[in-house]
Amino acid sequence: MSEFQKKKKQGEKNQNPIVSIIMPAWNAEKTIQDAIRSVIKQTESNWELIVIDDYSEDETYKRIRWFAARDNRIRIYRNPVNLGVSKTRNRGVKVAKGKWIAFLDSDDIWRADKLEKQLCIIEQKKNVDLVYTGSVFMRGWEQSENNRSREKTNFILSYYQKAPKTITYKELLKQNLISCSSVVVKKELLMKYPMKQDIMHEDYATWLEILRAGGKACGINEPLLIYRISGKSRSGDKRRAAQMTWRVYRFLGLHLWEACYYFGWYVCKNGKKYFHINHSKYFS
Repeated sequence: MSEFQKKKKQGEKNQNPIVSIIMPAWNAEKTIQDAIRSVIKQTESNWELIVIDDYSEDETYKRIRWFAARDNRIRIYRNPVNLGVSKTRNRGVKVAKGKWIAFLDSDDIWRADKLEKQLCIIEQKKNVDLVYTGSVFMRGWEQSENNRSREKTNFILSYYQKAPKTITYKELLKQNLISCSSVVVKKELLMKYPMKQDIMHEDYATWLEILRAGGKACGINEPLLIYRISGKSRSGDKRRAAQMTWRVYRFLGLHLWEACYYFGWYVCKNGKKYFHINHSKYFS
């Protein structure tokens, strides 16, 4: 019996999950059910899902409650005011019971074996602090919002973002290859390096802080995350995304010339990435 199988049995007795999954949600009624179902379908069952409604104005909270009433591994919270994604994630980390933290945005989806494969890597590599995965991209819902009679459909794009086996601080400065929804990371590191303000890519800044301090990151080059692309999201607005990346560099204290150097890498690499995304084929 492996270490994690033993911990799984122990966790079932003392209700201490191996991994705590943090899911912030704001006006996510159209996508959050798919996200939560992808957690429930995980082949690794010793987890807790912490869903925090960030003062939604739609039926997000109602849909979260429906799942929580049927699975006692799901814990729900509701912010009294809209706090933003950074503070909401940090709140989830503070109340998490697991030693390891995973993040899943309310519009993304995991493959069923995602957590199991990451925990196997953690078991094999004793000194790893963060494990991330590759991802495929998905468009959906937006195609049908203007036509209520159409069936709402998700379309998987053929473009695949690979995950290098390892990545260093300087390599990550050139391009963020660590998708937040793909990560499993030590809770103690997130307590030490909490996510910052929403005016920057808060998760990117945290990964960089961890690596700069000597943290070890390991990648699984498989598409275990399905990332939803939306023109309404922060990442979907390319000009805003570029501004937020620049703010990460300045937050880290990079000299102006150094920030310009890495920003040039960012522009080139992300321009190439989104060219391939926009010209990739659809698979329904």
